[in-house]
Amino acid sequence: MDQLVKMGNDMVLLWNNYSDMYLNGIKSTLLLALIATVIGCIIGFACGTLNTIPCGKHDPLPKRFLLKLVRAVVRIYVEVFRGTPMVLQAVFIYYGLPYFSGNTLRFSNMWAAAILVVSINTGAYMAESVRGGILSIDPGQTEGAKALGMTHVQTMTRVILPQALRNIMPQIGNNFIINVKDTSVMFIIGFTEFFSAHRYITGVNNLYFPSAAIEMAGYLIMTLSASLLLRWVEKRMDGSDSYELAQADPLTMAAGTYRHPSHGSPYDEHHKEHTTGGC
Repeated sequence: MDQLVKMGNDMVLLWNNYSDMYLNGIKSTLLLALIATVIGCIIGFACGTLNTIPCGKHDPLPKRFLLKLVRAVVRIYVEVFRGTPMVLQAVFIYYGLPYFSGNTLRFSNMWAAAILVVSINTGAYMAESVRGGILSIDPGQTEGAKALGMTHVQTMTRVILPQALRNIMPQIGNNFIINVKDTSVMFIIGFTEFFSAHRYITGVNNLYFPSAAIEMAGYLIMTLSASLLLRWVEKRMDGSDSYELAQADPLTMAAGTYRHPSHGSPYDEHHKEHTTGGC
């Protein structure tokens, strides 16, 4: 019990002395995770869509060759960045460019380097999630869109991708939460975020464990808040469970579009015209 009290006192002391540094680290962590997740989703949607472009033996040879080449490049990108740790990716990108270019190519902005690393890593994971989300949509949706005369681009943007987006929303949220935690490896290139603030503070006062407890609580609060927010977004995307279809003119009502079952419609057996004296 005495040790717990001592740790609590040390945590209060650290927070009183370094709260600005901790809060700035939290701000940088959340901002980096958010920007990288958005860019990574864009990369993932592009790669996932390219991987699902239909290609048959009757298509022109240049199209088949180009699609196979693009898919091979995407596959290599996905496997490399999913199969290696982000900390090593940061080292190769940040320190590799000056090494191979004779120091002519280098990052002058630490934010640009960190965003690039986390975004590319996120995009590799999102590419497979998007591909799975697209494949999860009923093929009848695509066939129906083609029957209406839609092109492949129109089918994807207006029919398939909006539904796929809802299906992969949990994975997008999961990647954001992962990025909140994984930005801690950016200290390897000198980026100042929440974990690097902890490293600096413990280097000054040697209170490693109390500072680590503050870090643990901070990351937990960030991830729990993100989870609650993302669940709220998912519910908003689902829409209302109870609704009525309003019709200005009953003659325009298409087959299969009815009001709420308990209310009935002018065309079914629940309507009062069919229950009071009709034939």
